Formats: sequence, structure tokens, C-alpha cells
Amino acid sequence: MSDHLKNRSEEAVAKLREQGQSGLAELFTEHRERLRRMVDMRLDRRVAGRVDPSDVLQEAFVDASKQLERYLTDVPMPPFLWLRFLTGERLMATHRRHLGAKMRDAKQEVSLRIHARPNVRSESLSFGLAGKLTSPSMAVARAELQDRLRKALDGLEPLDREILSLRHFEELTNAEAAEELEITTAAASKRYIRALERLRGAVEGIPGLSWGGP
Repeated sequence: MSDHLKNRSEEAVAKLREQGQSGLAELFTEHRERLRRMVDMRLDRRVAGRVDPSDVLQEAFVDASKQLERYLTDVPMPPFLWLRFLTGERLMATHRRHLGAKMRDAKQEVSLRIHARPNVRSESLSFGLAGKLTSPSMAVARAELQDRLRKALDGLEPLDREILSLRHFEELTNAEAAEELEITTAAASKRYIRALERLRGAVEGIPGLSWGGP
């Protein structure tokens, strides 16, 4: 853990110890948008029309409220990553409730050692990236771009797709992403740069597209 992340974590934990549930409510509000982006990126599209992301967040907050005392006796991870962990667990429970046996084979999923959450999918990443790299008037280019991005993302290692989502869409810092994935900050940086370079190569040549990188 970087010194900056460690200091922020210690300050947040101290506030939780001092203020309890009111401090937790404030912390959750502070990080709500980032947690919402996590749900948006990882919610299975087969259930997206039936599930309100706000409900997932509300359930995660209730879980955090119930588990706060236990968390503070051990503090296994920084507070923000703890909230992500609980949100990920709630999202996985939502998928099980709505999909059941239709959930993806576990063998197709990334094995991330501690953090329970659905893996980011190429479809979600390609849709988000295509929207950022094109204007509304470029519908044809956007469709072509999304298809090429999806194919390029399918060719990346699962951990590279994760680092793209964490850094670019879910707005984690490099240190937070490294902590989340349990790799070094140097490894997280290298993976992020490598993934961006592969994507840049995949979209070169599309008319009207100006690639500056995410």
C-alpha cells in the first residue's frame, strides 16, 4: 500500500471509530458515485432492465452498517475498498437471484483472490470506451469501433481488462487498483499502459476517430 493510500485509510478509519454510523453514512456518500460506476460496469446486461443500481448500493450500505463494528476490530482493507467489497458481494447476490443456473461458468471468470465481485465484461468496456471516443453523430463509426474494441478486449488477459475498468471507468487511483488486485503499483501501471497500447492498435484506421487514449 502506498504511503498516500495508507494515510487516507488511517484517517478514514479514525473517523469511523470516532463517529460510528454517522461517519459511515458520510463515507458512503463520499464514495457513492464511484461505487455506482462499479455497479454500472459489472451489472450483467441480462438483468440490467430489472435491477436498479441504487437498490444494490442501498443493500450494500445496510451490509456495511451491520458489519461496521466487526470491520473496525480488524480493518482488513482500506475503508473505500471495504465498501467496494460489500458492493461486489451484493452485486454477485443479485446475479445469483436473477440468473441462477444461467450465470457464467466459473471457469470463464477471473480468479481474484479476495475481492468478491463480478468480473468486468468486454461488452461493458467496449460500450463505454466507444461512447467516449466518438460523438453522437458518428453512429456507424461507433458501432464499428465497439465491435473492434470488444474483439481487442477479448484478447486481453482478464487482469488487464480489470485494470482498465478500475482505472478508467471506476476511477480508482493506481495505488487503489493495485491494492484491489493484490499486485504491486508498478505492475498495475505496466498492465494499464500495456492494455491501452493494445486497444490503440485495435482502433487505428477508423475514419473520423481521434485516439488520444482514455
